[in-house]
Amino acid sequence: MRVNYWLMAIWVLGGCTVPPVARATDDVSTNRAPQSGLPQGPGLAARYPADAGIADDPAVIFADDFERGELGARWDEKTAGNVLSLAPADGGGCGQRCLKVEARLGENQGGGLTKWFAPGAVVFVRFYVRFDRNCDYVHHFVTLRANKGARGADKWSGFGGAGVRPVGDERFSTALEPWGDWGRWPAPGKWNFYSYWHEMSVSGDGKYWGNSFLPAGQEVIPKDRWICAEFMLRENTPGQPDGEQAFWIDGLLLGDWRGMNWRKTESLHANALTLESYVTDRWTKNRTNTVYFDDVVIAREYIGPVRRK
Repeated sequence: MRVNYWLMAIWVLGGCTVPPVARATDDVSTNRAPQSGLPQGPGLAARYPADAGIADDPAVIFADDFERGELGARWDEKTAGNVLSLAPADGGGCGQRCLKVEARLGENQGGGLTKWFAPGAVVFVRFYVRFDRNCDYVHHFVTLRANKGARGADKWSGFGGAGVRPVGDERFSTALEPWGDWGRWPAPGKWNFYSYWHEMSVSGDGKYWGNSFLPAGQEVIPKDRWICAEFMLRENTPGQPDGEQAFWIDGLLLGDWRGMNWRKTESLHANALTLESYVTDRWTKNRTNTVYFDDVVIAREYIGPVRRK
């Protein structure tokens, strides 16, 4: 694992831009994907051609293919304004419509949809994504958050807190994001986890920006084609380093990290998914940055790519 920090973690001092340097604990530093026993290839979705009926599977917590109803009707929160729309899927996923997120510098920073759901000890999130050929670097992406609860102020305890280490009883989060390595890789970059938890490493500026879990040997994420992305989070026994996170691209397991001590208390669970594309003008220079999403599933077991008809 390489520990890096997202664009917002840059430390500006006396006109000099200094990227923070830190290192995660040894217990979570090894990518175990090459030796992992986690499934790959077809999964739960293989039982449902074109995902038809997948929402009714007992293992599925939530699903949205954006084919029916108004935009965001199945979600709990959505970005206001002209950021979100429904668009033709153009051969992606398994239907006719998809979610379009259009971020315009000088007008907005993008946005997305958020869903709170009944938590489980293990949560899998699968989504399809396509980066427009003119899309530049993305600042934040698809995020799974743990909140104290699903009502009142408790449902927001996992939001915010940038630069601050979680205490262990109020929040933790992990996001599957493209990362450009400070502009070294062409946009949108390569896949990595961007994670906050109470044992995370400190940044060079003394703050706690998300730690990055980046598999070696990846190619740059291609643009203008649909990609099946899936990630998993396994909760830990409170206070014990037996949690886990992993991710797959097009059904291939790229990363698997264990020894995560996500939380200190039994009442804290991963219970909110934000599907978004959020940009800033530090590295993103293109005026319009468009990302498409489709075929979102949250489940208690490995989902895998859509089975074509």
